[in-house]
Amino acid sequence: MKANRAYELTVTRSGAAPAWLADNDRIDHLEVVEIDSGEVVLFWDCSPSRASKLARRLRESLVAMEADEFLTAWRGVDG
Repeated sequence: MKANRAYELTVTRSGAAPAWLADNDRIDHLEVVEIDSGEVVLFWDCSPSRASKLARRLRESLVAMEADEFLTAWRGVDG
C-alpha cells in the first residue's frame, strides 16, 4: 500500500506569517498520522524554514514510497 493511503501529513504553523517572514523563535509542528487509527507515528518541532523544506520532502516521499518503506526511511530523521 502506498504511504499516502496509510498516512496523512499535518503541518501546524505557530504564526500567521509564511516561513520566509517568520520570527526565528517560532516553532512549527509536523505530524505524520496513521489514517486507520488516528495515531501520530512521526512528529517534528522545528523552525519555519526547516518545517517548510521537511514538509515538501515528506509529501514527495508519501507519494513515492510504500507505507512500511516510508516509516523505515523517516524514523530517526531529525527536524
